[in-house]
Amino acid sequence: MQYKVLIVEDDADIVELLTLYLNSHDFQVFSAFNGVDALKIVQEQDISVALVDVMMPRMNGYEFIKAVRQHTSFPIILVSAKTMDEDEVLGLNLGADAYIKKPFNPLVVVAQVKAVLRRAFQLDAASGGEASSVLQVGELELDTDQFLLRKRGKILPLTPAELKIMAMLMRSPGRVYTKAQLYESINGERYENDDNTMMVHISNIRSKIEDNPEKPQYIKTVRGLGYKIEYKAL
Repeated sequence: MQYKVLIVEDDADIVELLTLYLNSHDFQVFSAFNGVDALKIVQEQDISVALVDVMMPRMNGYEFIKAVRQHTSFPIILVSAKTMDEDEVLGLNLGADAYIKKPFNPLVVVAQVKAVLRRAFQLDAASGGEASSVLQVGELELDTDQFLLRKRGKILPLTPAELKIMAMLMRSPGRVYTKAQLYESINGERYENDDNTMMVHISNIRSKIEDNPEKPQYIKTVRGLGYKIEYKAL
């Protein structure tokens, strides 16, 4: 399978550089210089992953993510010159799966593309051999064949990264995982800001799966350790 990568970037030199490296790794590359044109490509092509700049004319990267996430869930990696933590947190809150700061090593970008594709399109190896393809905790059901999470039969709009976190937690209800373990399980490597990044992911998941995120029934914080999933009716 040849994956389709969409580059949304208004700097032609960066588009040319990333296209060169991605093509050399057998990716099919599409590009747009703003979010409006990128949305047209998304409607016409079955995009596997997008690399998105933040500061662009007509429609910036944040606006593009919000528009895309209304209809699709393919992985999105923000590639930005904005280096403040709050910029990264905003991107993750809007639905990005990763954040790369400029200037960047193009080989790192290619590696990150491969990493998000692995977690989006492949099941965790730990699920191999399980008789059932559905994991259930309380009213939550995770279909590991279609990689969809349902609550009371309704599909919840989780990103690929959030689904990987839920899969890990739901395979072992009651087990406590550290933030670093959860991040490493979905990304394949440790990350210098994994505490902050995982807190954002968990907050986003709670906002989608909990009836009242302020009083979570599912994902519980274990102070000083990390997180676990269990169901206790309130």
